[in-house]
Amino acid sequence: MFLYNVTLILEDAAAEEWLQWMQNVHIPQVMATGMFISNRLLKVVDSPNEGVTYCSQYVVESLDHYNQYQETFAPALQAELNEKYKNRFVAYRSLMEFIPPTP
Repeated sequence: MFLYNVTLILEDAAAEEWLQWMQNVHIPQVMATGMFISNRLLKVVDSPNEGVTYCSQYVVESLDHYNQYQETFAPALQAELNEKYKNRFVAYRSLMEFIPPTP
């Protein structure tokens, strides 16, 4: 399994509106793709950056599902984010693999 992590650093003035949009629009759209099995939204409390930092995380079962999401759904969803919050955020995306605990 893999964790797709999107970290956004937002201008203070955009943070509350963005949070509402994420919870009510964007995350439901991402989950409706059927590519992810769960998600969570976190706020970074000790960020060294100016603004407000959030991480949205999505669990995906396989690289095939992740790649399908990136090819089929991500461009439009990211374009909507970029249009709505243009020049008000910076985003970092990463894909991490779960490591099972040692017995």
